[in-house]
Amino acid sequence: MPVASGGALEGLKVIDLSRVLGGPYCGQMLADHGADVIKIEPPQGDETRTWGPPFDAEGISAYFAGINRNKRTIALDLSKPEGREVLLKLLETADVLIDNFKTGTMEKWGIGYHDVLAAKFPRLVHARVSGFGADGPLGGFPGYDAMVQASAGLVSVNGSPEGGQVRIGVPVVDLSTGMNATIGILMALYERNRSGKGQFVDATLYDSAIALHQPHAPNYFMAGLKPKLVGNSHASLVPYSNFPTKTRNIVVGAGNDGQFRKLTQMLGKPELADDPRFKTNKDRVAHRAELEAELRELLKDRDANEFSQELMRGGVPSAAVLEVSDVMEAPHTRHRGMVWEKDGWRNVGNPVKLSRTPPKARTKPKKFGTDTRTVLEEAGYSAAEIDKLVASGIALTEIKK
Repeated sequence: MPVASGGALEGLKVIDLSRVLGGPYCGQMLADHGADVIKIEPPQGDETRTWGPPFDAEGISAYFAGINRNKRTIALDLSKPEGREVLLKLLETADVLIDNFKTGTMEKWGIGYHDVLAAKFPRLVHARVSGFGADGPLGGFPGYDAMVQASAGLVSVNGSPEGGQVRIGVPVVDLSTGMNATIGILMALYERNRSGKGQFVDATLYDSAIALHQPHAPNYFMAGLKPKLVGNSHASLVPYSNFPTKTRNIVVGAGNDGQFRKLTQMLGKPELADDPRFKTNKDRVAHRAELEAELRELLKDRDANEFSQELMRGGVPSAAVLEVSDVMEAPHTRHRGMVWEKDGWRNVGNPVKLSRTPPKARTKPKKFGTDTRTVLEEAGYSAAEIDKLVASGIALTEIKK
């Protein structure tokens, strides 16, 4: 039986059919907050089980481990009718279904939401993560983070005039789509309290990427402005950029004239704040190159770690440019509970903090098929029936080679 968690979503049962990143990240968000998330993998396993190195002592890849904690894991061959029958049996007691199959797959299998599941399980919330949705000019096309970054315009606004356009270095589209799916599921569950009915949650990479265009979309709609590549700088706020120091780079920003004046004082050159070229943000944007040249000279002999803290204490936004290893070992990262440890496993914690029912690590990511027999037994299958399902390849406890 699932272990009582005390989380905000304790008692919620989620069937997670998704693989790779967006869908599994959604499932993990729910699991961290106490939902009983049952991850159902195909016979070959989630692809990310093979994405490495590194792999831990059990052969679990770091990529898979990053988005599949706190879940129970089973495997079914849903391409076969008998596998889909088991899925339908599990859905009898489920609140949420997550999938990220290519659009039309569930319908082809005869278990589409609108034509089957909504009638069979009227309280079920079915969330689908897809690239572009099921219809429209791009409907049904597969979606991958880098490609959607390109097709939704994110690559075009990231980079420098010298180096050109660059893909954003984290899978921001996949992750934001997983977050949007989570939000949609919780909204649908809240509405279910009034109506008693579930509904379909449609979360696409394309929509999520477009929704990230702040302030580029508002600038376009208001004035037809086309974003320019500005590298580490900000298109409409100066100074707000990345500068070299004697140790590592430092990011310095001034969101208003008062912060800029403080910055010039702390840099030992207060007269810059009264220079006609730099008095207001509009002036500073017009004379970006001159001001950034001044700041580069004033910052080049500073220590980024020390001076960024000094600036922050003085009321000026700043940060040293840290490496991933620096961040994961940083005291404030630990203080915020953003590194979780469980049975020798470590990973990034959950960013959503609740005061009475906080998220927590209950189980580390598991080997393929670890909970197949237990979950099927809970669903009412006898030991002999489970043995038959495993022997026939409908349910699996080991990856199919």
